Amino acid sequence: MNQLFPGDVTRVHGIRVGQAQNEAARTGVTVVLPPREGAKAGVSVRGGAPGTRETDVLRPGNLVEVAHAVVLCGGSAFGLVAADGVMRFLSQSGIGVDMGVTQIPIVPAAVLFDLGVGDPAAAPDAAMGRAAATAAAKGVQQGRYGAGTGCTVGKLVQNAVPQPGGIGSASLTLPEGVTVGALVAVNAVGDVYHPHTGQCLACARMPDGTQVMADGLLFGASPMPAQMRIPAPGTNTTIGVVAVDCKLTKDEAARLADAAHGGLARAIRPSHTQMDGDTLFSLATGRVLQEVNFVKLCAAAQEVTARAVANAVFASRA
Repeated sequence: MNQLFPGDVTRVHGIRVGQAQNEAARTGVTVVLPPREGAKAGVSVRGGAPGTRETDVLRPGNLVEVAHAVVLCGGSAFGLVAADGVMRFLSQSGIGVDMGVTQIPIVPAAVLFDLGVGDPAAAPDAAMGRAAATAAAKGVQQGRYGAGTGCTVGKLVQNAVPQPGGIGSASLTLPEGVTVGALVAVNAVGDVYHPHTGQCLACARMPDGTQVMADGLLFGASPMPAQMRIPAPGTNTTIGVVAVDCKLTKDEAARLADAAHGGLARAIRPSHTQMDGDTLFSLATGRVLQEVNFVKLCAAAQEVTARAVANAVFASRA
């Protein structure tokens, strides 16, 4: 199996994942579906150039507490229309907030910029979003699938070749029986590192194959002459979902999403830059009634997020 770390987000009770992609255009959509009734949801945006939809509704203090799907997609802002297809699919299945005359699904979404690696005129659309939702099942194809199809990393080095990013997932089950999982589409301006050993897993390469890590450029320790470049804002972005199967309040779900960003910082250097729109969603399905210490839960969310990032580039490279 092309994974450094075991498990995936669908090990969380109630979570399914569907993906669709246009391989020729190098873009795609990944949809995370909780149970029909939805899941308590939160969001945390840390990057300086995000592209999102329905994130305000998830913030503490607002009325709606659940999400019925989360959409991750390429195509930059054009790709947000993929959520329309997911909404229609769910509505026609009778899923959503009951408004009397109809059900309105709550479908937050986040996009990443992959227009420079494929066909910029072929961003994900509603049909691709619907196809991804229809394909939702247990198990996650990792690497260059779904929202990870056109992802790249290591983009701070002048005249160098970025390396493949991708979609990655990981999970762990705590002694209390609660499972924590993460799914991350890694399209970072920075480099990716193994969260335990510190080994660089993916960074820019010069045309002759020499690796150049951004850390060396940033801190004056580059082993060879190289210059740093600053990509345009919003031309990167790492987006993802962290999920648990215990019960959480809406406030706790928001804090879980916030804490999970620590996993991005452990595995991506630098992260949360003004050129990235790094965004993480959280989902709590409530299928496991066992309580777990919230500090432990947040620590586990950070761990699986870091593992998912490493799995993404490892699977794409393999």
